[in-house]
Amino acid sequence: MAKHTRTALTVLALCFGLNMLGRAMGDTYTVYLRPLEEQFGWSRSELTGVYSVFLLVGGFASPLVGLLFDRVGPQAVYGVGVACLGAAFLLAGSISRLWEFYVLVGALVGLGSGLNGMVPASALLSRWFRTRLSTALGVTFSAIGMGAITFIPLAQFLVSHWGWRTAYRVQGGFLLAVLPLVLFVVPWRRFFAGHPEHRADARQADDGTGWTLGVALRTPIYWGLAQAFFFTATGMFVVMAQAVVFFIDSGFSPLVAATAYGFTGMLSVISVTSSGMLSDRFGHRQTVTASYVGTTTGIVLLIVLAGRPATSLLVAYVLIFGLCQGMRGPIISSICTRQFAGRSVGTIYGTVFATNALGAAFGSFMGGVLHDLTGGYRVGFAFALCAIALACAPFWTVAALRNFR
Repeated sequence: MAKHTRTALTVLALCFGLNMLGRAMGDTYTVYLRPLEEQFGWSRSELTGVYSVFLLVGGFASPLVGLLFDRVGPQAVYGVGVACLGAAFLLAGSISRLWEFYVLVGALVGLGSGLNGMVPASALLSRWFRTRLSTALGVTFSAIGMGAITFIPLAQFLVSHWGWRTAYRVQGGFLLAVLPLVLFVVPWRRFFAGHPEHRADARQADDGTGWTLGVALRTPIYWGLAQAFFFTATGMFVVMAQAVVFFIDSGFSPLVAATAYGFTGMLSVISVTSSGMLSDRFGHRQTVTASYVGTTTGIVLLIVLAGRPATSLLVAYVLIFGLCQGMRGPIISSICTRQFAGRSVGTIYGTVFATNALGAAFGSFMGGVLHDLTGGYRVGFAFALCAIALACAPFWTVAALRNFR
């Protein structure tokens, strides 16, 4: 038993690390906005469009990643993902055309992020965890926040001292150095086989009945979860995609701006890892509603900060917004996994998770467009508030979701 527990924890640590690399490396693009804007004169919407492509590709890839995971296993999925990320960042240091950024930093990094993201992680973790799956998913989700505090300030340091081209090359070189470890050191076959007791359960349950994607698509709870995921990401990424440059425009130094962004992500580690416990204690509807209220408060603080820059407001935003950021993801994922349990859960979850990435891409793009149209951030932040309200609504209006236990 102890041996299997150690293996399960090793799988959890591996999923955490690879998810952190996949998503956080893509999120470092936020610190490249200003130097690229200054050097090439591209508009904010053109630049945030690159980030939108990154999120869109990751989203559209999610359903296919689950299928690929089942067909070829985690070694190929994670190996190709790390290779895509490393090659994209290494080549990005030598390009100078906008469409090249869309292809490499947008599409290829998005594909690599999807291959190293939550869909393969959830499929792998479900083979080793049952009663504590929600906690395991929460820990893995927290990798995004941990990656933010680790890689975004580091990327800002590299950009500030050696320029954006060298920063991209350093990131690419690091990822390619990790690739041999992913391909040849990790015992993927044993990890993919899963816990012996869970394998026995899976064989007994695999009788051709249960949930399919087609059946799930005809249920209100499926669309309620999709709505919550989509609009949560929309509201969050209107803010997050431009947070660093917004802080700089408000009068803070680039390092303070990147550090504030990173600490926001670090605090999200607390909310993400505690979301399962809070949901069990107070109920999922109450927990997510409280988190949406906190997110709303954080965005209102940004609106105030846009007109009256103050360190106290920045600190308040980081604390409130950060402690609510990411709390919804593990809860939505846990509900989806439990509601649609069966051999098609990976495919079903992949399609629901895709709406999260699509919402993030939409929010990132709209944030840039609204900035260009208005010359400021307040309209975009107001748009984010509307999206957060729509995200919370299904937990109160969809009966199956409102009463889910």
